[in-house]
Amino acid sequence: MARLILLNKPYGVLSQFTGGKDGVDDTLAHLVDVPGVYPAGRLDKDSEGLLLLTDDGRLQSRIAEPRYKLPKTYLVQVEGEVGDDALERLSRGVDLNDGMTRHARAKRIDPPPLWDRDPPVRYRKSVPDSWIALEITEGRNRQVRRMTAAVGLPTLRLVRWRIGEWSLDGIAPGTYRELQV
Repeated sequence: MARLILLNKPYGVLSQFTGGKDGVDDTLAHLVDVPGVYPAGRLDKDSEGLLLLTDDGRLQSRIAEPRYKLPKTYLVQVEGEVGDDALERLSRGVDLNDGMTRHARAKRIDPPPLWDRDPPVRYRKSVPDSWIALEITEGRNRQVRRMTAAVGLPTLRLVRWRIGEWSLDGIAPGTYRELQV
């Protein structure tokens, strides 16, 4: 049986166990004390949410490799009002500098009941913000941020909520749940 760790990675933490500039506090080493597990994929330092770790190479590949098209759902706070045109463009795929993205699922959502972020997202009284749920089946570098920017909606906060069948339900920031799969 393989070990699978569902970690709620906080903002500011690198998706690796070593190599942080600020010492151990900005890496996974201070959050996960399980030996022999490695991240299956990555999540940028300025993104939050679900990061899967496993001790099984085949499971790690099935989760992280784009050829398996495992859906990933992100809750994205964007600057501006999300219009139907932007949602349609995100759904059809967006032309980025490294090519067209695959079709996605995009919908406008109410602000989700998330934890407070430290530091908080900047608030600008004169610029509205809104939320979308975006499901993609690939994982290019900073893809969601680049997609929302390409449709005129810069990302303010990015939380990965789900990868395949696994979600953040009931997992507080900086904590994890371990499964046997």
